[in-house]
Formats: sequence, structure tokens, C-alpha cells
Amino acid sequence: MHPLLRLAGQDDETRFEGPFEILTLAGSVTPDGAHLHASISSAQGGVSGGHVLYGNHVRTTAELLIVGVESLRLSREVDATTGFLELVARRHEAP
Repeated sequence: MHPLLRLAGQDDETRFEGPFEILTLAGSVTPDGAHLHASISSAQGGVSGGHVLYGNHVRTTAELLIVGVESLRLSREVDATTGFLELVARRHEAP
């Protein structure tokens, strides 16, 4: 498959050619969507990383562990300073 990432400081996507392996995948999943970053390795051992964009496909398997925190509610809200949607964590009392 051809991984699709947005590299640091770039506005446009970068499509990598050839098979790659996921080395790391980190981020958050909220009711507002996912915000993920990955590092990937080519068959020659070259490593790249960036913001994971929509449209990536897994060729065989990807093992993920997703953990929820019952005492927190995650959302994304516009930051008044940056104008970006930023992660917000609020304490939540379980019923």
C-alpha cells in the first residue's frame, strides 16, 4: 500500500511508494473523530512519520490497543489563540 501522511510543517499530503510497516501509531479518538500520528518504515529501513490522513489502507494486519478512561470525556474545541481544534479532557463522573 502507499501510506499517506502530512509531514511536520507541511500543508500538503505526502504519498509514499511501496510497502511500509507501521512502527508507532499514537493519538486520540473522540466522538469528534480521530487525530493520529504514525511512524512508518520502508523495506529498506527508512523511517518517516507524520499526521495520518484519511485514505490509508492496511495490507495485512494492524494490531491496535484502544483504552478508554471512564473518568474523562474527550472532545475537540477551537483554541482561541491558534484557531485549531485542540483536544480537551474534562472530568466525568460515571453514573
